Amino acid sequence: MKMLKKFQRTIVSLLKLVLFASLFAVFFLIFGNQNPWLLRSSRTAAICMLTFVVLGGAMMSIYGGYRIGEYKSKPIIHSLTLSAVITDVVTHLQLCIMNTNANNNATFRYENPELLLLVILLQFVLIVFFAYFGNFVFFSINSPEKCCVITSSKYSLNNIVPKVRKYKKQYVITDMVLYTDDRLFDILNRCDTVFLYDVPMTTRTMLIEYCYAKNKNIYYNFEMCDVVSLRGRTSILDDKPLVASQVKGLTFEQSVAKRIMDLVISTVGLIVTSPLMLLCALAIKAEDGGKVFFKQKRATKGGKIFEVYKFRTMKEAGSVNRSVTSDDDRITKVGKYLRKFRIDELPQIINIFKGEMSVVGPRPEMIENVDAYTQALPEFSYRLRVKAGLTGFAQIAGKYNTSPKDKLVMDLMYIEQYSIWLDIKLIFQTLTVFLKASDSTEAFKTGDEYDFFCADDEDVPPVQEVAEEAPQNETNTDTQE
Repeated sequence: MKMLKKFQRTIVSLLKLVLFASLFAVFFLIFGNQNPWLLRSSRTAAICMLTFVVLGGAMMSIYGGYRIGEYKSKPIIHSLTLSAVITDVVTHLQLCIMNTNANNNATFRYENPELLLLVILLQFVLIVFFAYFGNFVFFSINSPEKCCVITSSKYSLNNIVPKVRKYKKQYVITDMVLYTDDRLFDILNRCDTVFLYDVPMTTRTMLIEYCYAKNKNIYYNFEMCDVVSLRGRTSILDDKPLVASQVKGLTFEQSVAKRIMDLVISTVGLIVTSPLMLLCALAIKAEDGGKVFFKQKRATKGGKIFEVYKFRTMKEAGSVNRSVTSDDDRITKVGKYLRKFRIDELPQIINIFKGEMSVVGPRPEMIENVDAYTQALPEFSYRLRVKAGLTGFAQIAGKYNTSPKDKLVMDLMYIEQYSIWLDIKLIFQTLTVFLKASDSTEAFKTGDEYDFFCADDEDVPPVQEVAEEAPQNETNTDTQE
């Protein structure tokens, strides 16, 4: 097994290559039966194969690709399936265009859609096999890393531990301690990986340097200085190496390009989703006869106020303004499905078309929340430097019960790393929200608490016996919708 570990990267690279070659072979062998010129040297074969390779590589880059050992099998299946479907559809369309000629079809014809479905089905089977087999191989070579969690309070401990415990094959927690513990360095020395969460900056810097010197893997939460560093680049001023972090907004060209993209996407979006939105409106009206839309004043760039549109998912009468919880009786039957698949957000396409929102950007917050969050988190005002958006890091990776601070950090990550290419990636990644609907709509709940312990302590229960979930102590002042 030690020998295999030395060649781990090579094994993973070979698995990636074999997977991509298999997806490629399935597409061209099946379509090659009806289009023999795809299997011999021809202009059509060259263009279609180039389209498949370039687009397939780009889609895998956008969705995360075949990241065995880092992700669980299901997220890998989701990302690879989306990549394959988009690649297949575009390459098939390219084939239909190339077949429009004097020797084949005089006019454009969308040929053999049933073959496309067969290709997607066979590729899905391959993806499922390679996802599970790849993770099996990886975790057969690599045992879980022994890790410790170092925090500043029990509250912080209960925020980070359940996230780590979701990846049981990657990490096994041997110690949970305060950063002030006298045994801290002994604990660090016997661990492979260190999680630092809400540790004061001075101490965190010292611990990071120590872990770096000892070749320990390090994970730590974002603070404002870390957000600023995302913009940084290396700069040598005369003979002095520096980190340059220049504060700048969108250029005129970027602003124009972003607005054009918003107009195009919102126009197409309104046309494509209008049948679905009509069905949603009828379902909402049929259930209780109430209003179809929920409107509320929200803040966008520069603190400007506008009314956001959403489908109503809660009962109109007697609904109290409080956080959504599991089995919340305020949510209507129709509303449960709208929230589960994020369909309640679709009317915001109208806000985008009007220029009040952008396709990508921080979520528009209630006016009351802006004041409350800014008092608790002064950095919250920084997210108003760009226009509010329908999707973004926080909307894709976050859940309904994700803490305001974590959502803020993800919003600031987007602002500091902004580019048109990032917008395009996030738009494509938004599709993954529909594949993990049950996770993204997870409501606030309570559960067992974690406590600090060290492997040297007496009468400490084995790690596997510690409760699986920590309580969600975060509060959400968001509206009932």
